[in-house]
Amino acid sequence: MRIVLAQPRGFCAGVVRAVDIVERALEKYGAPVYVRHEIVHNRRVVETLEAKGARFVEALAEVPAGAVTIFSAHGVSRAVEIEVEARGLPVLDATCPLVSKVHIEGRRYIAQGRTLILIGHAGHPEVEGTLGQIPGEVHLVASAADVAALPIPPDRPVAFVTQTTLSVDDTRGIIEALKARFTDLIGPDTRDICYATQNRQTAVRELARRVDVLLVVGAANSSNSNRLREIGSEQGVPCYLIPDAGALRPDWLRGAEVVGITAGASAPESLVEEVIAALGRLGPVEVSALPGIVEDVSFKLPSALVEPEASAAS
Repeated sequence: MRIVLAQPRGFCAGVVRAVDIVERALEKYGAPVYVRHEIVHNRRVVETLEAKGARFVEALAEVPAGAVTIFSAHGVSRAVEIEVEARGLPVLDATCPLVSKVHIEGRRYIAQGRTLILIGHAGHPEVEGTLGQIPGEVHLVASAADVAALPIPPDRPVAFVTQTTLSVDDTRGIIEALKARFTDLIGPDTRDICYATQNRQTAVRELARRVDVLLVVGAANSSNSNRLREIGSEQGVPCYLIPDAGALRPDWLRGAEVVGITAGASAPESLVEEVIAALGRLGPVEVSALPGIVEDVSFKLPSALVEPEASAAS
């Protein structure tokens, strides 16, 4: 069996930063530290950090007085920030800088007197946080049909922002529908949409052309991992989303000579390696990776976690 890996795959810079924040906080302050919501949508990442002393909570009421509190990579609403401030909790913000940029853009558009439209999925933690960061009228849309149903006059000044785990390809049709409907519409440049989401989707399309079966390593509640599975299926290839090697079913691989593997932006490479090892136990395997974009993006850590020597060197 030949195994072909997508490039890029797995952790993006925002996830690397978020996990690094929790690990460094544990080193600096000691266990436990408290993280509001899963730091990223991956059970293995969460369990690994729990073993080191992180405690994951959904409500700030679960955080003891004075305990170090970390916001997840998805961001939080202003109401959460206010609650933290009122309790005087020491906070480290692991919100992905690209998500924070969406918050800033949204507030800027509202300040210009525009009605804001957020392209995203209802109920996603990032969307909930963004809606709670914008002090004004915001309409959530997930499809061109949603655009058609918006209760907004076509000549009203309108702006849009997007959930970062959606790619340029995901949002293109919705943005075109917005342009067709509104005469005064502005929004961020497509270069502002999350590079990691687009890169992984482009890579999985290329991979799907070359394999008999496609495996996406990622969590069921990971938006970007689910989209990778959808894209593989859209290419006409049997495609399965699996959280880890334990979910692999040999009958999926019957008759397959080439198996492709990719991973969502919150899935660690160790999970990919475990899937490769599981395939190897079924028979001889040959592993290669497609050529693709090599990501060299990195995001700064909060100043509270940067050693003075590192600060001076940078």
